[in-house]
Amino acid sequence: MTWEQQQGYGGGYGPPQQPQYPQQPYGYDGYGQPQQPYPYQQQQQPPQYVDYGQPVYATAPLPVVEPELAPEPEPEPVAEEAAEEVVEQPAPKPAGRDRYFDTLRAVALIRVVTYHTFGWAWCGMVFPSMGIMFGLAGTLMAKSLERPAFKVVRSRMRRLLPPFWFWGFFVVVAMMIHDWMPGWQIVFWVVPVGDPPGNTWGLQAWEILWYLRTYLWFVLLSPALLWVFRKAPIPVLLLTLVPIVVLKYVWSGPDNRFGNALWDLSTYLFCWILGFAHRDGVLQKLKPFLVVTLSIAAIVFGGWYAFTHQAEAGTYDLDENPLAQTYWSAGYVMLLMWAKAYFNIDFAWLTRFKRLDRVVTIFNARAVTIYLWHEIALVLAVPLTDQFWKVPAFEKWLPLGSQWFMFGIGWILIAVFIVLCGWVEDVAAKKKPRLLPS
Repeated sequence: MTWEQQQGYGGGYGPPQQPQYPQQPYGYDGYGQPQQPYPYQQQQQPPQYVDYGQPVYATAPLPVVEPELAPEPEPEPVAEEAAEEVVEQPAPKPAGRDRYFDTLRAVALIRVVTYHTFGWAWCGMVFPSMGIMFGLAGTLMAKSLERPAFKVVRSRMRRLLPPFWFWGFFVVVAMMIHDWMPGWQIVFWVVPVGDPPGNTWGLQAWEILWYLRTYLWFVLLSPALLWVFRKAPIPVLLLTLVPIVVLKYVWSGPDNRFGNALWDLSTYLFCWILGFAHRDGVLQKLKPFLVVTLSIAAIVFGGWYAFTHQAEAGTYDLDENPLAQTYWSAGYVMLLMWAKAYFNIDFAWLTRFKRLDRVVTIFNARAVTIYLWHEIALVLAVPLTDQFWKVPAFEKWLPLGSQWFMFGIGWILIAVFIVLCGWVEDVAAKKKPRLLPS
């Protein structure tokens, strides 16, 4: 159950060229250095004869014919001229978004919708969307923290909360219509530092908010986490795998909202810090054999633990087993991040496929909208599919009983929500509202 947002993906100019002297018919030596021009020779003006029998008028003197002189060599541009020459050149284009990360985020969102439609336990092992999303978010957060921390945290909260408030208004009103009355815990619908409350009727809609709560906590803690990480990158990265073991075997934490947040933070802490490591170039410096070995070892341990402890959760689904999720995601995301840094993968080829590139752009610009509204879309797809049964032709020719049909209807409704509600993300980012991102 994952999504995430976030944001990402010229060279300078050389010194101004020396002026090139044009080739001259004479007056230059073989090395391009100007010689003294030929001396100026004044040609005598021919005498004018006037007929005194006629009126005399003032006439312009005949033009003086001068010998063709070699043009003076152009002086080298002074500093001001050189500066103007640089300014007039087109500015380098800003670096575009990283299509590798954008593609991973888009695939992660598709996997989330797929998992919530079909409930396949193996989805998390094929593509651990949650770990990937937190890893990408950690990278973008480390990049943003090159600016003052307070401004970065405020900007992240501004981008997250308005879409959440807009979506939450409809969910809260709908639950209140269905006999739900909130208490003081309604404050968690304003700032979700804890799980927002709700009733059973709206459970499918609001149970996904654990991700926003975890993301918000990571944002608030990132300035301190990044400072600690940069003191000792490798030891801190490895130590982030310890808290989940402590919670599992030593102390399980309080049984409340804070305890739930503690478990989720511990589960994905490694992936978030791994984003820091990628941004700071730590992963690129590691030896390939060491990275691959540790990654495979983490994946093997996570998979082994998931399959050997099915009795605890009744399934090998990683979403139901935090310890297995931690190590499987750690190994998987480390390989993706290391490959990106080591092989310099950028997916620049994606821009050649205009429609596919456009889809990836929309998914990244509307990631919060897709994540928040996709469960409501899947809920609405059920009664909408029921209406198709009332049309005999649809009943005969359409696979109305298939989950794939509901999956398709769900994506159509998600597209509708993107158009109707996605503009809130533009407003939150202080951009001009658009039905679809450009």
